[in-house]
Amino acid sequence: MEDLSQELSTITVSKPKLKETDASPDINAPNSYKSNNAKEIEVLNYAENFRRQFVHLYRDRKPLFLAPPNEFSIEKLVCTTLRPTLLPYKELYDWDGAAQFVSDYLSYVPLECPNELPEHLYSPTEVLRRQKGNCFDFSNLLCSLLLGAGYDAYCVCGYATKEVTLMDQSRSQCPLLKKKDAVQKEEGKVKENKYDVKPPRDLRSKYLIKMEERKVKEREDEEQRVKDAELARIAELEKPAPDELYGMRVHCWVLVLAGKREVPENFFIEPTTGNCVEPDEYLGIETLWNNTNYWVNMQDCSHGIGEMSYDLGDIARWEFMFPHNDKPLLMLPGEEEFDMPLDEEEEDVEEDSDMPGSWVNEIVIPLEDLQRRCPQGKKTILYKQAKYEIFAEYLMQDGMVARLTEYADSALTQPVKSMEWFKHRVDKLETRETDLITNKVTETFGAGRQRALREHIYYSNQTGSEATRIMNFDASARTDGLKMREETPAKLTEHYCDRDDCLTKRLVNYTKRVKKFGPAEGNEKPVNQVTEFYSRDPSIPADDDIAELTFLLNEEKIFIKHHLQDQRIIASTHEYLKPQQSEDKGQVQITTDMVSSFQVERQAKTPKLMHIYQTITNLMEKEERCIENARLSEQEVRDVLEQRTQEELTTELSVSIYDTARNDTAKKRREEIERKKRDDEARREEMELDYLAPFLARIGDPAQMTIELAQQLKEDCLEDLKQRLIDMANLIQGRFEKETQQLQWKQNWYQQNQTTMTKEEEEEYVSYCSEAMFRIHILEERLNRHKELAPQKYVALESRLRSDNRLAEFLN
Repeated sequence: MEDLSQELSTITVSKPKLKETDASPDINAPNSYKSNNAKEIEVLNYAENFRRQFVHLYRDRKPLFLAPPNEFSIEKLVCTTLRPTLLPYKELYDWDGAAQFVSDYLSYVPLECPNELPEHLYSPTEVLRRQKGNCFDFSNLLCSLLLGAGYDAYCVCGYATKEVTLMDQSRSQCPLLKKKDAVQKEEGKVKENKYDVKPPRDLRSKYLIKMEERKVKEREDEEQRVKDAELARIAELEKPAPDELYGMRVHCWVLVLAGKREVPENFFIEPTTGNCVEPDEYLGIETLWNNTNYWVNMQDCSHGIGEMSYDLGDIARWEFMFPHNDKPLLMLPGEEEFDMPLDEEEEDVEEDSDMPGSWVNEIVIPLEDLQRRCPQGKKTILYKQAKYEIFAEYLMQDGMVARLTEYADSALTQPVKSMEWFKHRVDKLETRETDLITNKVTETFGAGRQRALREHIYYSNQTGSEATRIMNFDASARTDGLKMREETPAKLTEHYCDRDDCLTKRLVNYTKRVKKFGPAEGNEKPVNQVTEFYSRDPSIPADDDIAELTFLLNEEKIFIKHHLQDQRIIASTHEYLKPQQSEDKGQVQITTDMVSSFQVERQAKTPKLMHIYQTITNLMEKEERCIENARLSEQEVRDVLEQRTQEELTTELSVSIYDTARNDTAKKRREEIERKKRDDEARREEMELDYLAPFLARIGDPAQMTIELAQQLKEDCLEDLKQRLIDMANLIQGRFEKETQQLQWKQNWYQQNQTTMTKEEEEEYVSYCSEAMFRIHILEERLNRHKELAPQKYVALESRLRSDNRLAEFLN
């Protein structure tokens, strides 16, 4: 074995380095990407004249971002780079869906120089093809989608904080947690009703009440002071280091003005995160533009942009480049007195300087890309004490599309709560919220699930019938009208609605279970008391309409409480004693002493013995039905739990009949599983063959084994295995060297013909390099794995020979 290890150690390989090539633009792009027409050249000259005048008048201002080169190094006006497009997806029709898609689909690349404008501005189609870009690329694509959807959107070039420009959200609260807090605050508000009954007058001493309130206030103030001090200390620790480039970091985002699409007020969208942000996130604005015009900000931004005016028709605050401004103009004071007619040349320039159409192709997003969302199908965003993970549909086996994990510390090491979202589940599971401290789990289901289950709340550390759980159902989809079932070790509570018998609630109380040996089915929880509550039935008199029916099983009593009559403050009640059944005749004996009644109406007649007999008989039958219903409810709970356990073990996802691609994939996957199964069966049959048969044939297949033959047989087997292991290692090394030589030859060929290659040849070269590196990596891994397993195989064969029944007595 030492010789084998030494020979294998001499076989080494060195992995070549693949030369990286810059991503080239799409050579199949139309001529509008690679050149400018006469109209575009004229507008570029007009923009250059505007830039020169601006530089001459405002020498201390930053240069304008007017006509940066595109992916083909052709100067294009930023307004014509926008391509308003309305896509046929409802998810992208509203601003929040479009912003979320852009932030998820693209990978963010910060500006190379944070305080300088980018050297290029790629077209939205090229950004989608590369699936990455800087803040200007994000804003350009998002603004194109918003303009196509009917929003009054603009790209804004300005300055932002370091966290915004680097897309660092580790100090920001997760937007999903903000929405949850807002919902909880709305639910916490109690609406005052002027018709509510006023509380009784407080007869305590006002002085004592005031002193008590003062103590409470002092205690609350002290607690609030300690809390504020702790929050201030934490904020000081989390405060970022001073930024040397504060106020100079260039950034681009999107502004949506009020008016179109029923937008009530102006707001900003951060395209890198897809969130609507406050103005204090940005420090200043230089310019903004859309597909029709270009505006330069003339307002002071030293105090932020929150108090700025965004009336683009105000020429004192916004200087526009093209005269055809679609915003109503606000004239300067006294401008009418000095209004001079324009020269003929200036009139001609203004008539010809209207905005040309966009040079960008129509934006197209395939359905597969829309569903994949993220570059690799998944994305992780880190927030303050939270981590948000996004997954593409059908990527995870359990159908998970998002997961939000909350942590108790900023280092994200102590998880306290988890929220998961699912789609396309056969069991209709939509969300699962888990409290990792209390082990409380809340699952919600969509419509159409078996038994109409909509919500299931339980504790993961509790199992069996002694667990506490709450199940909410869709009462309209059930025949029994069950709305909620709450189960604890001591009781079972069920709520109903819209039932013909007016039943609204059933409460079942249990006593402690008596431990028995045997199957668990016969050891049911003993029922102590069953109480049913009913709503008012107007067709029955109040004295005959049951409001509360209680069966006291241990006390052998039945208690009935009726509904209140009009203008009454107390209801009629009846208490029945259950009769004992006679042993000889099997009949029950009824007496008037078995009934204890309270009648609100004095004129009520005393019930006859026959009426009492029928009432008690009906109540006893109803008691049996109540106990039977309780047992059926317990069985239904067990069935739901067994079904949920099976669903989690074998999760199934539903595929639409219109999703032909995934249906074909599922078919191929089934065929692959069947093929692997057949291969495994054939491999097992081969393993059952005699491994010593070839070596026994070499020595003449002797009828009787001796020590010399056994030793020779052992040495032949081990030598043969050793040679085969060495041959395998040499074979892998030979293939590795062949692949490396071919890759090096291909790289040299690429360097010689790079300038004359077509797009197809370049794509073929990139594909070949990728496949070659994959094969080389696999061969390297196989060789390393082979070196690790070879000694183990050698020892395993030697041990197998020593334990073989034919050789054991001669080798041991």
